[in-house]
Formats: sequence, structure tokens, C-alpha cells
Amino acid sequence: MEIIIDIWNSVIIRPMINSLVMLYYIFFNSFGVSILIFTIMVRVVMFPLTVRQSRQLKSMNAIQPKVKEIQEKYAKDRQRITQETMRIYKENGVNPIGCLGPLVIQFPIWIGLYQAILQTLPAAPDRLIGLSGHLYSWLPQVHEVIPLNSSFLWMDLALPDSTGPLPGLPIPLLPILVGASMYLVQKMTAMPSADPRQASTNRMLLWMMPLMFGFFTLQFPSGLAIYWVVSNAVGVVIQGFVTGWEPVTSIFTFITRRGQPQSQPEQAAAPALAAPAEETATDETTADRNVGQDTGRGNRARPKRARRRARGSRNRRR
Repeated sequence: MEIIIDIWNSVIIRPMINSLVMLYYIFFNSFGVSILIFTIMVRVVMFPLTVRQSRQLKSMNAIQPKVKEIQEKYAKDRQRITQETMRIYKENGVNPIGCLGPLVIQFPIWIGLYQAILQTLPAAPDRLIGLSGHLYSWLPQVHEVIPLNSSFLWMDLALPDSTGPLPGLPIPLLPILVGASMYLVQKMTAMPSADPRQASTNRMLLWMMPLMFGFFTLQFPSGLAIYWVVSNAVGVVIQGFVTGWEPVTSIFTFITRRGQPQSQPEQAAAPALAAPAEETATDETTADRNVGQDTGRGNRARPKRARRRARGSRNRRR
């Protein structure tokens, strides 16, 4: 167990701490700016993998009609459905597991950054001794800026955002931004599925993940929340340029339609209200014609009956 902890500290924690402190030294002693630059650097390193994930998602969207056709054709044979689906994936060069690559890699980064922020911005002065043990001895710049200033905008990056930017209105802004950005990421990278059960699960995750991460932001340091917001924003931009902006534009289209006034539907309903009146008038005219025709037929029929009666009376007289 100690070997695993040493490897974790050597590979993840120490490089992150020294990178954050070095960026703090370069960018005007602002730990918030150092987190922003660190996030962009991580996204640049992961850029090839993110582009590959985006292309895989685009390919999966394209083959969904074929997958649905197979599920309908072999509805009673689950094994055959799996075989045919994997065949289609192989023919089109699609790897469903490859779509999860960036997400799997980011989990160690989240955990490592959380620990790095707690150790870089210690709550008590005596913990600075532990921080000095993580700094590289061959990098003197990182030793010169200790202790670090944790203030950034309205936040203390070592503490959760609980007050928000407005003093008179204590609404935490970072949890809202984290939840909204996570929703956009989920919307852009949603795994397509022709299976109704899997599609229902995807819709549930579309709302659960943003709510979960927004709740985490209420308890985690604000520095980690800044990383989430910036990382999600960069991910949405990359996904939009690779696969298109339709998921994002559909959200804004839905919002703008709800904000439009309801006068147009009322005007459109006016001709519809006038139509029954015209139909009623037409029906009345048709009824009058029918009545007239029936009346004419009745008048024609009456003389025939009278003639028959007259003939019958003549025969009786004879």
C-alpha cells in the first residue's frame, strides 16, 4: 500500500503542486489564474484523445439507424443482436469504449488536483512543512512564493463558494456554473442508443451528473470548481467544432421559443374560428337545395297519385 501511495505522490501530486506553484510565480502571484492556465494545459495535452472521442461519437450517431434495424429484426434473440451490433461497429471502425477515454483519464486528475489544492493552500501554518516536502529542490522559484495567496475575485480558493459575487445576495455562483457546464458536456457527448432502456438511462444521467457535480462544488474547494468550469467549457468548444453545435443550439432555440409572446398563435386561430361559420353557411345552402329538390320531387309525385286516384274512381263508376 505504501508503494502505491508513493507512486501516486510522485506521478500525480508532486507534479501538480509544483506546476501550480510555478504558474503562480509566473502569472502575477494569482492562484486563480494559475488554475486557469493549468486547466488549459491539461486540455491541450488531452486534445488528441478528445478529438478522437468526438469523432467516435459522431460515427456512433451515424450508425444508429442500422443498429435499430438489427434490434427490430432480431428482437427475440439477444445474442444475435450483440453479434450483429459488434459487426457493424467493426465495419465502421467504431469503438464504444474509446468514447470513455477522456472521462476515465480525468478522474485521477480531479482527485489529484483536489489533494494538490488542499496541500498547496494549507488551512494552518504548520502544514506548510508538509508542502515544502512536495516542492522540487532543483526549482528555487517555487520556494520563493510560499505561502500562496488564496484570494481570487470574491472567492477563497481553499474553501467552497458559499457567498457568491453579490454580498447582499448570498447565492453561490460556482455550483450553478459547474452544473450548467456539466449539463452542456453531457448534452454534447451523450452516447446514442437505439435501445429504449439505454436511452432512458442516458436521459437520467443527463440530469443526475450536473446535479451531482453541483452538489460536490458546495463542499469542495473553489479552485477545483474553477477547474471543472473551464475544463467543461473547453470540452464543449472542441466537441462543437468536431461534431457540430446542434445540441447547444437546440437548447437556446427552446429557450427563445418559450420567451416569445403568444400573439401569433391567437392571430393564426382567428381564420380557424371563421372557417366553421363559412362551413355552416355552406351546409345551410346545401340543406336548402336539398329541401328544394325534395319539395320539387314531392310536387311531381303528387299529380301522379292524384291521377291514380282519378283512374280508380272512374273504374268504380263503370
